[in-house]
Amino acid sequence: MRFVLERVDTATRARAGRLETPHGTVETPMFMPVGTVGSVKTLGPRELRQDIGAQIILGNTYHLYLRPGLEVLRQAGGLHRFMGWDGPILTDSGGYQVFSLAPLRKLSDEGVVFQSHLDGSRHLFTPENVIDFQRIIGADIMMVLDECPPADVSLEAARRAHELTLRWAARSQQRFSATEPLYGYPQALFGIVQGGVFPALRRASAQALVEMDFPGYAIGGLSVGEPAEVMYEMVEIVTELLPLDRPRYLMGVGTPANLLENIARGIDLFDCVLPTRNGRNGMLFTTEGILNIRNRKWQMDFSPIDPGLEGYVSQTFTKAYLRHLFQAGEILGLQIATLQNLSFYLWLMRAARQAILENRYQSWMNEVLPRISQRL
Repeated sequence: MRFVLERVDTATRARAGRLETPHGTVETPMFMPVGTVGSVKTLGPRELRQDIGAQIILGNTYHLYLRPGLEVLRQAGGLHRFMGWDGPILTDSGGYQVFSLAPLRKLSDEGVVFQSHLDGSRHLFTPENVIDFQRIIGADIMMVLDECPPADVSLEAARRAHELTLRWAARSQQRFSATEPLYGYPQALFGIVQGGVFPALRRASAQALVEMDFPGYAIGGLSVGEPAEVMYEMVEIVTELLPLDRPRYLMGVGTPANLLENIARGIDLFDCVLPTRNGRNGMLFTTEGILNIRNRKWQMDFSPIDPGLEGYVSQTFTKAYLRHLFQAGEILGLQIATLQNLSFYLWLMRAARQAILENRYQSWMNEVLPRISQRL
C-alpha cells in the first residue's frame, strides 16, 4: 500500500490524496460503503462499481468469522473472489462488534471471549488470531484488535482500554510481521487510536502508535454517543500528531455534516451504515436536502429523485414513484434509496476532493453544508 498526499488546503487541514492498493487506487477523501457480511445491503458489485463509482468497501471480521466462516472464505480464495468484488477492501477487526453485539463477553489481556449474537456459541478473539482471520479474508487493509469503550466511560476505564489497545496493537503488529498473505498480494495493517473523550489519553495513544510506525492510522471510539463538537475536538487532537504521509481513517462516521467537518480536520477515509440503513427506512440524502420519501407530500411529485446528481437512479426515477414503492413494500424501493444515498455520499467526497485540489475547501463547505443539511 502506498499513500500519496497531493494537496493540503491552506485554510483548513483538508487533504486530497491517492491510496494505492493491490486492487486499485482510492482517491481521498473517500467514503467506504459498508459490506458487513460481504454484501452492501440490496446492492451487487456491478451497481457499486459501475452505477455509483464506489472505490473501496468495508467488511467486518466479526460477522465474516461467524458467517459464512473462515473455511468457506479460504476455499473461495478470499472475500474478493467470494463476493465478486475486484476493488479494494478494508476490514475492521471485529472489536467494536464484540463489545456492542455479544450478549456476554469476558475481557483479559489475552483477548476477549464472547458469545455469538447468532447462536450463543463461545469464541475467543486475540490480537494474533484476528490477524490470522484477516489474512484468510484477504482484505487489502486490516485493523488491529482494539477495545472500544462507550462514550460515557470513566477516565480510569478509558485509560485501561487505551493501555490494553496499545498492548494489543504491538502484538497484532508482531503477528502481522510473522505471517504472510495467502492470495499473492500484500496487505497493510492500521493501528487504531483510542482514548475516549479524554485529550491526554488521545494524545498518548496517537504518539505511541506513531512510534510503532504503522502504514496508516484509524481513529476509533468516536460517534458512539458523544456530542459532535467533542468528536471534532478529539479528531483535531489526534490529526495534529499523526504523520502527514500516512492515511487517516475515522471509523463509523457519519452524517454528511460529520464527514465535511472531519475532512476539514484532516481525515481521509470514512465508513458508516447510516446512508444504507437510513435509505432502507425511507430517508434520502440529496443535493437539495434531506427528505423522508414516505411523506404524503411526495405522492404527486414527478420530479427526479435528485436533479443535482447525474446518476441513473437519481435522474430516472421520480419521488412519486419511489414513494409508491415504499408504500407497496417493494424491494426495488430499498435498492433505489440505497443507490441514491451512496451516490450522494460519493458525490460529496468527489466534490470535497475537487475543492481541496483548488484550495477552496472552506468556502465550498460553507456554501454546500446548509443546503444539503436542510429538511425538505
